[in-house]
Amino acid sequence: MQPIKYSLGIQDFAKLRTEKCTYVDKTALIYDLLQYHCYFYSHPRRFGKSLLLSTLKYLFQGKKELFEGLWIADKLNWADYNYPVLHFSFIQGGFKEIGLQKDIHSKLQQQAAEHGIILTKDSISDRVTELVQKLHDKHQQKVVFLVDEYDKPINEYLGNDQLAIVQENKQWLRSFYSPLKELDPYLKFVFITGVAKFSKVSLFSDLNQLEDITLQSEFATLLGYTDEEIVHYFGQRLEQIAQKKGLTYEALYAKMRLWYNGYSWNGIDKVYNPTSLLTFLKYAEFRNYWFETGTPTFLVELLSQEWKYNIEKIYAEVDLLLSFQIEEVNDVTLLFQTGYLTIKDKDGDVYELTYPNQEVRDSMTLHLLRKYSHRQSVKPLVRELYEAIKQHNFAQLFKLMNGLFGAIPYQIFDAHKEKYYHAIIFLTFRLMGYYTQAEPSVSEGRIDVVVETQDSIFILEFKVNGTLKEAMQQIHDQKYYQQYEGTSKAVFLIGAVCKDKTIGEYEVEKWK
Repeated sequence: MQPIKYSLGIQDFAKLRTEKCTYVDKTALIYDLLQYHCYFYSHPRRFGKSLLLSTLKYLFQGKKELFEGLWIADKLNWADYNYPVLHFSFIQGGFKEIGLQKDIHSKLQQQAAEHGIILTKDSISDRVTELVQKLHDKHQQKVVFLVDEYDKPINEYLGNDQLAIVQENKQWLRSFYSPLKELDPYLKFVFITGVAKFSKVSLFSDLNQLEDITLQSEFATLLGYTDEEIVHYFGQRLEQIAQKKGLTYEALYAKMRLWYNGYSWNGIDKVYNPTSLLTFLKYAEFRNYWFETGTPTFLVELLSQEWKYNIEKIYAEVDLLLSFQIEEVNDVTLLFQTGYLTIKDKDGDVYELTYPNQEVRDSMTLHLLRKYSHRQSVKPLVRELYEAIKQHNFAQLFKLMNGLFGAIPYQIFDAHKEKYYHAIIFLTFRLMGYYTQAEPSVSEGRIDVVVETQDSIFILEFKVNGTLKEAMQQIHDQKYYQQYEGTSKAVFLIGAVCKDKTIGEYEVEKWK
């Protein structure tokens, strides 16, 4: 079998092609993009936005040789593709060292120098206009205008109490984009990518020809890999990994799908994150590759402050998903736009959101559990808890649970006692890989926690400064077990008393 050369870390299309890396051919969808001329496209990090813009750059420059063997190779009249291209990227954080105003001026000057243009204007907006018009006149061709990670100079400062910098950068970016509307007669193609789309304070408020294709079904698989693409390009490698691990191809594929598949922007088509998928194929180990590329400190802080730790099923209107307000950060919008939630289903303009896959679910759960328990190391303890509950060793189970509560400072814990118990218990059992529900609705009331393992169901009711009798009485009075009458699994009713950062007394009753 010919060894696969992976494109991990390569964002330049020419480099990818000349070094003969495997390229998952997206040029049929890129061809569809050519039917219009002005786009906005938001996607989470590490999904291939930079590679997409690089591909567009070489296409409009007419580099036909780079597209040999791809779908689009014989679909264009390449003689017509010789456009001047302006390609801006805010990925490199030069704005952090010299300030965004100087960074934009530097980028404009660099692009002008590459095209042999001399800029004489002073302001950012005037220089953008001057650069585009002079480039158009020089080549007697319309100009292609590409911007990668347009929003990084704003996102970089969110959550760091640096709203003044955010507001200042917003104004400089607005100066950069505002001329594009008037420049439309000079522009062949505009494509702007980022993670978020800002509302009210929109940087593109004047650019009404900009079409947002983020949630358009036609482009739902423009980034990311589908199952069909994986089988076509990497099927032999998967067979090799399956053999190495002693699994059938089907079993390996099912596990890979559970770990890495599930991102969707229309509720129908699902894709894998390229970073996670390619890294798994390269090293043949199931790990949290995408999540490890950046710990969402700000996001974890925001969720923990609002006591949002069960985010398995959330409903949101379409406007909320696509409108990010700088002055008032919405956690659902942030979770969706950064890739921690994805679309599971939709009904009109109402979308059901959930975690895309096990990689993201387990990683976010781990970070939240660390935050709530004030412990940096929780995995070894969770492993011990797993063994305890598997053996129905409830004494050991609660002893270990108390270890999680023990590191929480008293002054913090006392203000939110019951919430801490709920959060830590839910997150702990979720991290074990079981199906866990926090405060699920039932016909006669609300259960604190339900834990379902392969052979058992545990219904847990906690009383803060209450009594065991009250806990067990509530389980029976509300008939929390009734919905499990038809199950073949053993059902345990567990009452526990929480006091002074410990689960003290508990009682276990086997219902069936």
